[in-house]
Amino acid sequence: MQDRRQFMGAAAMTALSYQRVLGANDRIRVANIGCGRRQLLRDLMSVKDSAQITVTAVCDTWKQKLDAAVAQVREFAGNTPAATPRYLEAMHRADVDAVVIGTPDHQHCTMLVDAIKAGKHVYVEKPLAMNMEELIRAYDAVKASDRVVQVGTQMRSYPQARGLKAFLEKKGLGTMLKVEQVRNGYSPYWMSFGGPTYTGAPPRAEDVDWQAFLMGREKRPFDANQYQNWYGYSDFSQGPHTNLMVHFIDLMHFTTGVEFPSKVVALGGTYRWKAAYDVPDSVEVVYEYPEGFMVRYCTMFGNGANNYAKWFGTLGTVDAARLSPREKWVATGDGSGEPGKIASRIEMDEPPTPHHMQDFIECIRTGRKPIAPIEAGFSHSVAVIAADKALREGRRFTYNAQKRAILAI
Repeated sequence: MQDRRQFMGAAAMTALSYQRVLGANDRIRVANIGCGRRQLLRDLMSVKDSAQITVTAVCDTWKQKLDAAVAQVREFAGNTPAATPRYLEAMHRADVDAVVIGTPDHQHCTMLVDAIKAGKHVYVEKPLAMNMEELIRAYDAVKASDRVVQVGTQMRSYPQARGLKAFLEKKGLGTMLKVEQVRNGYSPYWMSFGGPTYTGAPPRAEDVDWQAFLMGREKRPFDANQYQNWYGYSDFSQGPHTNLMVHFIDLMHFTTGVEFPSKVVALGGTYRWKAAYDVPDSVEVVYEYPEGFMVRYCTMFGNGANNYAKWFGTLGTVDAARLSPREKWVATGDGSGEPGKIASRIEMDEPPTPHHMQDFIECIRTGRKPIAPIEAGFSHSVAVIAADKALREGRRFTYNAQKRAILAI
C-alpha cells in the first residue's frame, strides 16, 4: 500500500506541476515526427496561433524533407526548430511537451509507446496498429499513463460527422440496417511518388537514414521506391482495406456507437496495377456487428467511378456525400416503405467543431478526453487487422473482447 500511495502521490505532483507550467507559459511545445505527405506540420502551422503552440523540433529520415520542415516552421512561425533524423532525440528533448507522429504505418505503435515512456502527449496517425500484439502493447501503455492521445482519424472532427451522430442517436433513420462506402480511383495512392506523373527528385541513399526507416523490419539494401512509395509494400502498410478504409470504419464507429465486429470476410487482389507493389489494388470487406447491421467497404483502383458513402435504416438513407467535409450530408426517405419514413430532405446539422489538431491541444490544457481517443484507435485497428487476416487467409473471423484476440470462425 505504501508503494501505491507513493506512486499516486508522484503522479498527482506530476499533473500539478504540468498545470503550473502551462500557467507560467501557456504555449505548448510540439515536436513533429515525420514531415512527409501526411502534412501534419501544415496542420500544426494552421492552428499555431489559435492553439498557442510552438513547434520546437522536427524529425524526418529524409534530409531534404527535414530541411524543408525547418524552413516551413521558420517561414510560418518565425522560430528555427531543432532538427534530427532520430525520433527518440526529438521525444526526449526538455523543450517538447507533445509529439505529433505522421510516419509510415509500421512505426506508429513503437513511437507511441516510446513517447508515452518519455512523458509526452501524443497525436498519432492512423491506422494505429498493423497487428494485435503491437496494438495491445500500445493501448496498455497509454491506459497506464495520464497522457493525452489523439488518433489521426480526423473525419470525426467534421461538423457533418457530429450532426450525423446526433441524428442517428435520435433514431432519425429508425433501425440501422447497413453502412456502406465505395472509394474508387484510377491510380493507387501509393504511386503518387515515383509514378508516371511524379516530377520530383527521388531519394538518394546518402540523404536517407534507411535503418531508422526500416525500424525492425527485415534488413535490406536501400530501395528508393520502397522508401518513397512505402504505402504499396505490406511490410510498411497493408493496403486500402487498412489505410483508406480506416477513416470510414472509424467514422462508422463514431456515428453509430458500435465498437467491434462479430464477423468479417474479405476478398481482393491486384487486377490492374501489376507492378512491384504487393498490396491489393482492389478489395471488398463485409462486416457484421452484434448490434444487428452490416457494414461494407469497397475500393477499386483502375476505374474511379461510383464513389459514395451511405447509412441505410428502416426510415430512409443518409447520403454522406463521399465523406466530403465541403458538402451537405443529407437524409431522405429513399428506399423506405415504412409509414413513418423520412418525409422531406433533412440536412445534417453542422455544429461548431474544432480542428482535429486543435482538439488535441485543447485536451492537453483541459484534461478533457479527445474526440479520437486511444479507445477509438483500438477499435478501428481491430476492424482493419481482422479484414487483413480475412483477406490473406481466406477465412471468416470474429473478435473476442475478453481474450483481445481475432479468431477464425
